[in-house]
Amino acid sequence: MPTEHRSDCVKHFRQVLLWPLRLMPVRGSEGRHAKPWQLLADMGEASPWREVVDEYAGEKGRFQERHYNEFVTFLPFVQRFLYGEGRSRSGTGATGSPMRVFRRSDVSAVKVVTRQGEAPILLDIVHVDLYFFLDLDLVLLNVEVSANDLTLAQAQELLYRFGRGYPASWGVDGQATHCLSGAQWLGAGGQVLAESDANQRDVYMSHVSAHRSPRIASHWDWLLQPLVSDHSEQAGALRYRQIEYYRMPLMAYLALDKPQALSRGDFIRLGMVTGAPATDANSLPYAEKHLSDFEDLYCYDRFWSEGGAAPFTRYLCNGHTLVVVGDANSAFFVCGERGVLAQFRHQHFLLFLIAHFQKAAMLMFSDRLAEALKNLDISDAGSVRRFKRTIRDSFSSFLRFTNRYWFHQVSEQTQVRALFRMCARHLGLDPMYAEVKARIAEMNQYLDADSLRRQANTVIRLTVVTIFGLIGTMSTGFLGMNLLAEAEASLERKLFIFGTVFLLTTGLTAYTMTKSKRLSDFLDVLSDEHASVWQKLKSLAMVWRRRED
Repeated sequence: MPTEHRSDCVKHFRQVLLWPLRLMPVRGSEGRHAKPWQLLADMGEASPWREVVDEYAGEKGRFQERHYNEFVTFLPFVQRFLYGEGRSRSGTGATGSPMRVFRRSDVSAVKVVTRQGEAPILLDIVHVDLYFFLDLDLVLLNVEVSANDLTLAQAQELLYRFGRGYPASWGVDGQATHCLSGAQWLGAGGQVLAESDANQRDVYMSHVSAHRSPRIASHWDWLLQPLVSDHSEQAGALRYRQIEYYRMPLMAYLALDKPQALSRGDFIRLGMVTGAPATDANSLPYAEKHLSDFEDLYCYDRFWSEGGAAPFTRYLCNGHTLVVVGDANSAFFVCGERGVLAQFRHQHFLLFLIAHFQKAAMLMFSDRLAEALKNLDISDAGSVRRFKRTIRDSFSSFLRFTNRYWFHQVSEQTQVRALFRMCARHLGLDPMYAEVKARIAEMNQYLDADSLRRQANTVIRLTVVTIFGLIGTMSTGFLGMNLLAEAEASLERKLFIFGTVFLLTTGLTAYTMTKSKRLSDFLDVLSDEHASVWQKLKSLAMVWRRRED
């Protein structure tokens, strides 16, 4: 790698990973849909995850100014989503947030090797969280790491390689490409808790061959436990499936000595997350024509100037990533209470989370529809009922999602609003929402039309049975006459006659029902004034004609 200049020194580095996963439904008591976070909480000491008590309802002194700044950034309907509602003046009406957060505290650091032969880098674990959401089978893994005094090349390689759920391929030497060469989760005492197995190519290939699903790398698999992959052999009530690309969405914060000294190629590599250059640091990772509109599409340069509280601060966003670069010598930029670092870890993290949560929800609904169609067997009445139930549940769940979680604006603050719009535009949230909404609506309309068709067929069959039954009723009941005078007969003879008539009537009704479609066609021809007698007789004969395949 090229030698780094002092202006390329990253004094402080933060990387935030956000990995959306789909949870497989779990049935609780009495067959009801169980809440996954409740199952996790009920595991007690068997699980390393503990629910985070929010600062708004926790101990006195936990609520600080940065939490207040975070809260007032968002619009009221977003506040209710993120924080719930507090008690009214009468002391009632408090409701919690539909978002639940669990955290594990047994991992204190991660030791990574970006490439084979490179020196290991020790990253401090800021926190590891799981985000659950009411009414949606989703969980978002959030990992935040930090380090000081990295080279720019090291930071670029970490952004490029750290957040990958499994290796994409292997080189001729058997080493995994694009992902970390090695990774180890470390405990408080420096002990190794879990490590990556990315170089075990045969294990990954055999898993895909057997399950048609990628195998999650061992260190990520361990970090998520007791949540387990749905395609793994491990036992576990909480199971998940990959729902997005194997590269985790990420945020990054880089405080450099002289950010203005970075080349255009450096910014492009940070914004597009392409890794460190192999040779010339000033070279571009892609063709110039492809990058001609990079600044317009991916850069938010409102603070890229010499003035202001945090001079030469630039935001880079391509939807999958949100990176902020600034001056390490600016007190406001590095302030973790009121400055850019605080905004990055709170306001900007939440807008990034909302955008990717919305995208994950769209993908989850699409998966549900695809699975419902895959499992549908129109010849199986039970399968048809399950299909209808799934579509109805998806439709009602989508309505709840729309009214509780879907919004185009999250804030009226110019910077937050602009960054959220950039994320949403690059992720294609609006077209994705419109597509999923149309697909669910079309399936729901199909079910409504199918129900109306079935009701119409039932009415036709009942009408046919009534018409032909009316003939017998009028014939036998005219003037109240009885064909058989058995009023004085014995009880046994009456029961015998009743049973015989009951069976004959039931059989005739059943037979009429089986022929009701053809009889209905005959009645249509019979009622046609333009049809000839021959056509009407021919239609009557069609009732008993054998159906040809």
